[in-house]
Amino acid sequence: MKNIISIFFLLLLTISARGQTALTSPDGKYVFTFEQQGHRLGYRLSYEDKTVTQGELGVDIDNHLVESAMGIPTDTNSVWTADLQLIGVSHSSKDNLWQPLYGENASIRNAYHELTLHFTKGSNTQDNQSTSYNKRKEYLFDIVVRAYNEGVAIRYHFPEATNGLFMHVTNDRTTFSFDKATVAWHESWAQGPYNKVPLLTSEKAWKDETERPLLLKTPDNLYVAIGEAGLHDFVRGKLKLVADGLLQFSMYGSADVITPYDMPWRVIMAAKKAVDIINNKQIFLDLNAPCQLQDTSWIKPGKVFRVSKLNMKSCIEGVDFAADRGMQYIELDAGWYGPEMKLSSSALHVAANRDINMEQLCRYAAGKGIGVWLYVNQRALYNQLDSILPVYQRWGVKGIKFGFVQVGSQEWTTWLHRGVEKCARYQLMVDIHDEYRPTGWSRTWPNLMTQEGVRGNEEMPDAEHNVTLPFTRFVCGPADYTLCYFSKRVKNTHAHQLAMAVVYYSPITFLYWYDSPNQYRGDKELDFWKLCPTVWDESIALDGTPGEYIVQARRKGDDWFVGAMNGKEDRWVTIDTGKFLQKGKKYKVEIYTDDPSLKTSTNIRLQRRTIKGGKSLKLPLLSSGGAALRFHQ
Repeated sequence: MKNIISIFFLLLLTISARGQTALTSPDGKYVFTFEQQGHRLGYRLSYEDKTVTQGELGVDIDNHLVESAMGIPTDTNSVWTADLQLIGVSHSSKDNLWQPLYGENASIRNAYHELTLHFTKGSNTQDNQSTSYNKRKEYLFDIVVRAYNEGVAIRYHFPEATNGLFMHVTNDRTTFSFDKATVAWHESWAQGPYNKVPLLTSEKAWKDETERPLLLKTPDNLYVAIGEAGLHDFVRGKLKLVADGLLQFSMYGSADVITPYDMPWRVIMAAKKAVDIINNKQIFLDLNAPCQLQDTSWIKPGKVFRVSKLNMKSCIEGVDFAADRGMQYIELDAGWYGPEMKLSSSALHVAANRDINMEQLCRYAAGKGIGVWLYVNQRALYNQLDSILPVYQRWGVKGIKFGFVQVGSQEWTTWLHRGVEKCARYQLMVDIHDEYRPTGWSRTWPNLMTQEGVRGNEEMPDAEHNVTLPFTRFVCGPADYTLCYFSKRVKNTHAHQLAMAVVYYSPITFLYWYDSPNQYRGDKELDFWKLCPTVWDESIALDGTPGEYIVQARRKGDDWFVGAMNGKEDRWVTIDTGKFLQKGKKYKVEIYTDDPSLKTSTNIRLQRRTIKGGKSLKLPLLSSGGAALRFHQ
């Protein structure tokens, strides 16, 4: 049987007389084709016989696709692809299940076919392309391609060089060609709003780069996402529009690397339904190395209440409120050690004007089953990280929220990830705020629990933005949205806010961000937040359209939670329980929906029903509204 599989896989990797090489995903839906023509290194990608990369620049009068270009230039050679020799092709495949420490699913399948193209420079010839590189003492670089059922990933590998280990990478020429009528959900900075625009250089949005993952929709109704995975010591990438229909990966700046070296992955996903982009997001974790920690018993996901009034009385009240509302942590926000932007503020001790005894607070909180997180600005982290970590461990602190981090350059990217590693040595979890976006690195260092990099309730976005996020920002990993409930500045309904706890994934979830304990009046619907976990055994995005609505189901143990969030137009949604409940089995369900006719402060109606698995529920969603459901025995 092994020989049959090997022969079949070899058939998928063919080299024609023109140097064309193809790679197919395990399910056969993705076909990646590489072709070298002169100085060009080109590729094509199709999904279910539909071209993923296409556009005006890539179509001739016979409608033949001109492949997108790939390649890495360095400052020592302005035409990187000149005189490149393809000296070998190797291939491998993998199919295994792995269990994350926590996540959206209890197990993840890691199945792919991999193609590696080996290149050197010059006019040397070779007798056998598939094996001759093994006989050479050195070669220049590899293009590594992995085809998963969830998407295709490309990265550049530099083998150990014998004539100098150092390389200075100045640009990434990897491009993605689409029809210019393709629309993109453009966002120029991590906490910015989305603009839905065509791939036209005349559009004002394209004066700036766009964040990744970038969601696109082609004229033939194919959804495509382009992202980055496995970034930890390289420069951050974004995407820029270099011509109508043509995107290029854009490096923040140059990077110095020591060979052997792997650049981050460039990820391309495609789907006929937008929710399948969400359901295939595990590719970002698959593209990272396994967990590096031996002892992970101290890493515990949970819900967090922020304490903004920084005195002992408010901290104790925060602990009591967190314990009462089924939360696991409190967090002392900016200012507990002094003005965060001042160099004189030392994060080694509590500010003199704060009557907080940190060790006493941690002991009191622990007695209630609550842990303590501390916010620390990057200024203090940069100057004092090695000093504060043993102090916080001695106090009994459970985690640090990194504030106002610098992102982009290779220096700050490396510093940030090394900081997370240092925190692990002292059994401290991490939440990174501001512009940092995940690339799956929490698989390797799972004490990195979550990160902001999102326009959340600190900016109070509207419903259209909120129902765009599951298809964009949340595709690459968890986001610390900082959910609110009672704040008058929230632009959406209370049922919309309730559903966020299910729709938005974050192992460390901040609830009641701008709220205070005295605003809670025994509101019965908030039992949903109390019961709702932050990590899951199974997750299924059921239905939705970017910017319009989203329906997400998640399971923990035997209980299923469903969140439905709506955009700006009233609609009905149908929840087909046959997609997640056991058919024919009876379940109790609590349904929380908006009802403006109720004379209550939150206008939430609670219905309790019994339903058989396989039946459908039809629910009305108000403009900017939502629904939250819990199914249990």
